[in-house]
Amino acid sequence: MKLNRREMLRLAAGAGMLPMSAWVTACGDDEQTVVAPADLFRHGVASGDPLSDAVVLWTRVSPRSDGPIRVDWEIAEDPEFSRVVGGGGIMTDASLDYTVKVDARGLEPATTYYYRFLSLFRESPIGRTRTAPEGPADRLRIAVMSCSKYSRGLFLGYRDVARRADLDVVLHLGDYIYEGGETRELRPHDPPREVVSLQDYRTRYAQYRSDPHLQEAHRQHPFVSVWDDHESTNNSYRDGASNHDPSEGDWFERKATAQRVYSEWMPIRVESPDRIFRHLPYGDLADLIMLDTRLWGRDEQVEPSDVEAIMDPQRTILGFDQEEWLAEKLLQSRARWKIVGQQVIFSQWKISAAPNSEGGGAVGNTDGWDGYDASRRRVFEVLRGGGVEDVVFLTGDVHSSWAMEFTEDPNNPATYDPETGSGSLGVEFVTPGVTNTFFSGVPPEIFLNPNPHIKYGETTQRGYVVLDLSPQRVQAAWFHYDRLDDEAVEQTFAVAFAAESGTGHLVEEAEPEPPPGDVADLAPA
Repeated sequence: MKLNRREMLRLAAGAGMLPMSAWVTACGDDEQTVVAPADLFRHGVASGDPLSDAVVLWTRVSPRSDGPIRVDWEIAEDPEFSRVVGGGGIMTDASLDYTVKVDARGLEPATTYYYRFLSLFRESPIGRTRTAPEGPADRLRIAVMSCSKYSRGLFLGYRDVARRADLDVVLHLGDYIYEGGETRELRPHDPPREVVSLQDYRTRYAQYRSDPHLQEAHRQHPFVSVWDDHESTNNSYRDGASNHDPSEGDWFERKATAQRVYSEWMPIRVESPDRIFRHLPYGDLADLIMLDTRLWGRDEQVEPSDVEAIMDPQRTILGFDQEEWLAEKLLQSRARWKIVGQQVIFSQWKISAAPNSEGGGAVGNTDGWDGYDASRRRVFEVLRGGGVEDVVFLTGDVHSSWAMEFTEDPNNPATYDPETGSGSLGVEFVTPGVTNTFFSGVPPEIFLNPNPHIKYGETTQRGYVVLDLSPQRVQAAWFHYDRLDDEAVEQTFAVAFAAESGTGHLVEEAEPEPPPGDVADLAPA
């Protein structure tokens, strides 16, 4: 086979023997050469699911016409791509919505890399990513985010996370998109209706990924993500959803469609599009244990008054197979911190009849673990029976900020002391929504009064959490926004809570942990 100069240059670039920019320069930019629009990579680049030797790289192309497209990629130790360590080529087409995912392997642990894509003589923005450590690790800094409803406000949380060079990874705990069709809010959704079909879901993801702040957060940091309900539809579970009816088609087809599009558009490494629970080790410092409390095995939600169903040992929020998997990961972990990333509140979250009442309280949210008491008790049995310490649950879903210690019965002084943390099995940090809001007019005192294990609650602000881990301690720091309708609005530090290793006890702190002294440069514009 005879190759022309242009094809030889492309193959050299794809093999890592020639920088992709040299291909573009050599081929020129005339009409005969450039066969793609200038915004071919209009949805940016992303990376995710870091391992000590690998990371998933993602992009999407928007060609002028249908048909298979080759996309080349390369990854380097520097943003100038003078030290390229890998590259190759991959095909995409309409069956994948022209998305591209590459599992770049052969990388070094705890190392920052820069990557880019090239197709049809157009070059993507440069992305930045970081691998996980292997063996001893003394620091890990994570941004924790959830509930980013496009129509509710500007994505200022993504903007400020993108500006932080000090993060190792971003954990997104669900509601990355919203399926509704609101048109009268700050930014109308596209399409202007509830999404149901394959094209609907793809269009909605494309709209979200057109946001410059979300694009930049993905460009600068690897993401580890799980879905919640709104990636499919509100209050979904294994066999249905409160926001799905027969006029919208078969539930299982809709669920499979939502899962397929999530897999297309997110930089996630999965065995199959319907399974997102997975384990990512971060050396001897932390194990990230990511759960699916939503679609894998969850039984239908029940009313708070249905105590018999709530206590039923045959009901599960995870599915019994995922419960066994979680128990195995917790018991086998040799990392200092067991970080459980999941969707809905794990700790007891009772509500009182009035803001000034004390003690007692009733189940207020059966969409969370409160509605699946037997599932939670089985986790408690694993933790206490197996002597598992230093467990941190990370949670989204409720569009508000909470810091909690968790135990079997936080209202029993014989087994739990909220002043010292004696009897606590771990801590839970709940991140607010990036944009979505809590129930209007509900004060945090309704939850704080009957729940002595809740150390902090805030229900009005949007934002994100920064989680800092060392072998000695974990700290969560909340950053908030009081409004999201103006790019001039800046984040404010709200509060920080920390727990020393081996205690499960939260103590308020005045300042967030300072950033590490040696961080790699952000990817250039």
